[in-house]
Amino acid sequence: MKELETLEAMGLVLPTPWYIAGTILFGLVGWAVFRKGRRDEQRRLIWMGLALMLYPYAVSDTGMLWAVGAGLTASAYWGGRR
Repeated sequence: MKELETLEAMGLVLPTPWYIAGTILFGLVGWAVFRKGRRDEQRRLIWMGLALMLYPYAVSDTGMLWAVGAGLTASAYWGGRR
């Protein structure tokens, strides 16, 4: 337990379970959107899929992760319906 306190004192904190779940969920959704974009030859879906897979590396807040992920997923959904 002392090691965890030492890491927290250095500014390193472990992600919450909700953050990990969101990362996995949006990564899988991004992978599916990317594959659909490649199959249908739709550049917009390819870029949306890549964005969904990669944005968790730039976001550290759990709430922001879910908000951005929901927005990108909705955008990919409505963008793929054209």
